[in-house]
Parts: sequence; structure tokens; C-alpha cells
Amino acid sequence: MARKNRRFTTFSLSFLDIMSCGFGAVALIFLIIKHGSDHDIEAENQDLAAEVNLLQEEVQFGQEHLVLARNTLDTTSDELAKTQGLARRIMEQIEEIKGNIAEIDSTTDEMDVARLQEKLKKLEQAKQKLEEENKKLGNNVRKFVGDGDRQYLTGLRLGGDRILILLDSSASMLGDELIKVIRTRNMSDAVKRDTEKWRRAKQTVSWLVSQFPQDSQYQIYTFNTGFRAAIVGTEDRWLNVDDRAKMDDAIKALDTVVPQNGTSLERIFNAVNSMSPLPDNIILITDGLPTQGMQAAKGNTVSGKDRLKLFRKAVDALPKSIPVNVILAPMEGDPMAASEFWKLAMDTQGSFLAPSKDWP
Repeated sequence: MARKNRRFTTFSLSFLDIMSCGFGAVALIFLIIKHGSDHDIEAENQDLAAEVNLLQEEVQFGQEHLVLARNTLDTTSDELAKTQGLARRIMEQIEEIKGNIAEIDSTTDEMDVARLQEKLKKLEQAKQKLEEENKKLGNNVRKFVGDGDRQYLTGLRLGGDRILILLDSSASMLGDELIKVIRTRNMSDAVKRDTEKWRRAKQTVSWLVSQFPQDSQYQIYTFNTGFRAAIVGTEDRWLNVDDRAKMDDAIKALDTVVPQNGTSLERIFNAVNSMSPLPDNIILITDGLPTQGMQAAKGNTVSGKDRLKLFRKAVDALPKSIPVNVILAPMEGDPMAASEFWKLAMDTQGSFLAPSKDWP
């Protein structure tokens, strides 16, 4: 059987295969290019989103600080307004003072001005001199020269605005023993003033005043059956500690006092109660219980029991709430003195000291 001849066409199978492969290659290239583009776009979108978030945070931060700045500005404006008002008032006061000064200048005589200037100059010189003395003396308001290089811890309360020293100047201050007192009280006044016990009492006063605060006031009373101020005529007033000349006069005046007669605590305590203003610290220097009250004793001797009664009656006359610091130089034959004066010191929030014979 004879074969039939095939006719050739352009759309033969081989041609179609070639075309299919070509279209497949184009489609593959398109897919590859499309995928890479999407990846780049996505990466670019992430970068833009990060920048947007950063800008939003900066905007929020700026808004918060803008509010704070506005509040600060408001506060500053208020303070500026107050300051301007205060400055305006100060300027008005300055102008007013200038006007007063002008009036004073116009009415003040030139001679008065010169006199005031001279007085001011003298005050400046006195101040400079006082400062130089302060540097020499240190903290103490008065020099005290003792024996050797002793410095004792006393526990005494030496502070206060008004400090009162009460110094017993009765005959018992002539000696530590009764026989010495009896023998010495019949001697001359010069001998009495130079006895060891009395000199020690005066040295105690000198030491005490040297420890007083410079801005305080003081007074020194001596007492026996009566009382007097160390500087006669100053009983009704307080003396300034920073007046050293007056203080030296008070200490020197004690050298003229002669220990004599009995002891009346009630009289001196009543005198303290009448002081105006009252002291806020009392330092009592004595050697025993009192021998009489407001009136003299009837007999020549006073029993220990009676002396105790006189002491307690005298304490009742003391102003309340004032510390009493007691420096006791014990006298023989008076065993109750130490305990009673210690109780007085404790009850008044003061202190009690029975010093050795070489103190201060």
C-alpha cells in the first residue's frame, strides 16, 4: 500500500514546541523580576514606617516639653510680677527715706553733726580697744590667776541672763573650826579680812564671774544678819558682765567686807524675791545653816534643830523655779548642812559643790 505524502505547514509540532518553550521562559523571567521587586518594596516600606514612628515620638516629646515650658513661663511671669512689685515698693521706701534724710540734713546744725561724728569716732576707738582686750583674754570676761596650772570640773551652772551671787559674810566665814572663829573674831578687821577661809571665798567669787557669759547680767550680794550689794547703791539693778571696770570694782569692794555677826538666810532670800526682774540663776556660797530668821535669836546659842527650822523657813521665801547652785565650805558642828543644801540644789535643778581647800 503506497504511503501518502505528508504536507508541511508552519504550525507543525516542532514549531509549537519551540513557541511553548519561549513563552515558558518569558513567564519565568517575569516571575523572577516580580518577586524581587516586591521584596525591595517591602524593605523600603519598613524603613519608611520606622522613620514615621521616630518622627511621631519626637513630636510627642516636643509637645510634653512644650507644656512644661509653658508652665515654667507662667511661674516665671508670676515671680517677675512679684519682684517688680517688691522693687517698686523698695524704691518708694528709698525715696521716702531720702526725703527724711534731706529734712534731717536741713534741720541739723553743723555743730551737732560734728559732735555726733566725734562721739562716733570715740565709740569706734572704744570698740577696737575692747576687741583687742577680748583677743588677749580669750573667752573669759575677766582674768583669773590661780595657783599653778589647776583647772577643775565643777558641774556648776554658770549660764543665765541674770546671775546672782550670794556670799555669806557671817563670822563663821573666819575659819573652818569653831575655835578658830572664836579666836579670830576678837582680832582687828585687817586680820579678819585676811583669814584663809574668807580669802578663799573671795577667790571663788572672782573665779565665778570670770566664767560668766559676756552678754549676761549679774549682781553680788554679801549677807550675814543683813545684806548689801558688793557695790553699795546698786542693790536695785543688774550689772552688765561686759562692763569690766564695774566688775573689777565689785571684786575689789569685797576686800573691804569684814566677816561678822550671825547668818540670816530668810532675810537674803526675801530680798531676792523682791528683785525686779528676778534672777534666773543663783549661786550661794556659804558654810552652814542659818543662826537666825528675820529676828535675832533670843539666846546666845542656837540648837541644830532650830537651825534646821530656820533653814526650811528661809527656803519657803525663795522664788520658785530658779536654780540654786550651792558652794559649801563645811563648818564643824553642823552635820545637817551638807544634806539640806544638797536637797535645796536638787529640788531647784541646781548643783551642789563642796570644794577642796585649794579650789579655785
